[in-house]
Amino acid sequence: MSAGAGTDLDHVGLFVPDMARAARAMQEIGFALTPYTPQRHTLDTGEVAPTGTANRLAILRSGYIELLTAIGDTPLSDQMRLAIARYAGAHLIAFGSADAEATHARLGEAGFEPLPLVRLQRGAATAEGERLARFSVVRVPPERMPEGRMQFCRHHTPELIWQPRHQRHPNGAQSLTDTLLCVDDVAQATARYERFLGLPARERDGFRLLELARGRLHFFDPQGLLARTGIEAPTTPFIAGFALATADLAATRALLTGRGVPVRTLASDVIAVTPEAIAATILLTAPDATLPWLGCEAGAQ
Repeated sequence: MSAGAGTDLDHVGLFVPDMARAARAMQEIGFALTPYTPQRHTLDTGEVAPTGTANRLAILRSGYIELLTAIGDTPLSDQMRLAIARYAGAHLIAFGSADAEATHARLGEAGFEPLPLVRLQRGAATAEGERLARFSVVRVPPERMPEGRMQFCRHHTPELIWQPRHQRHPNGAQSLTDTLLCVDDVAQATARYERFLGLPARERDGFRLLELARGRLHFFDPQGLLARTGIEAPTTPFIAGFALATADLAATRALLTGRGVPVRTLASDVIAVTPEAIAATILLTAPDATLPWLGCEAGAQ
């Protein structure tokens, strides 16, 4: 059973110890966030229980960024606190799934021993009042994918997530295009993700990547990551950062510098910000940027 060409880069998640501080940092760099929302899941008994986590989202036209924080005493919140103790920042990459049950079966056949399917839900404010956003999430034991919480997500109510009013960001961010992983053994990690995603990897300029239906996943060792992006890995494995295409990078840069945000230039059409409160590198690109970690145009698939 193959994932096929339908698998896409759905969202990335940042694990933050202080949601209020992280939200202020995201807003300072030009993101509009959804309201603070505790999460819940449906147990096997049918009872709806808190997950021990809460989130805020920066919704893009394609994909989104999720701020996550631990607010209770549950296995999921304990996992989050352990991850933050290793490093604060990006710890989750979610891939889209059109059929969570089929994805669960495929991962079992591929030897990933997926955990029981999770039925998540949370309130979503709309112009007509609050409604219930629902998701099916496929996760695997942490040791199977040590780079972070790698999961598949099926959105049962996508219209409640991608509301147009949430997609307007002062910094002009429009789409999630790339994620960067730093590992000790690039060949081993790439082969594992080929099985996890059901997609073949490619090599460009000596670096490995997986191209999804929408988005890309890149693999570097610490030396390659530093050489291509200037990001120094605090540890391995490490989700080093992610890239967002903007409507107008010059306007994005002007907004950030006008607000006193430190901006690092990787190329004429790629800049990077690393707000201390979220401890993750966000790479902002022009729509047709030549990515310094890939050597190709950002919009090319």
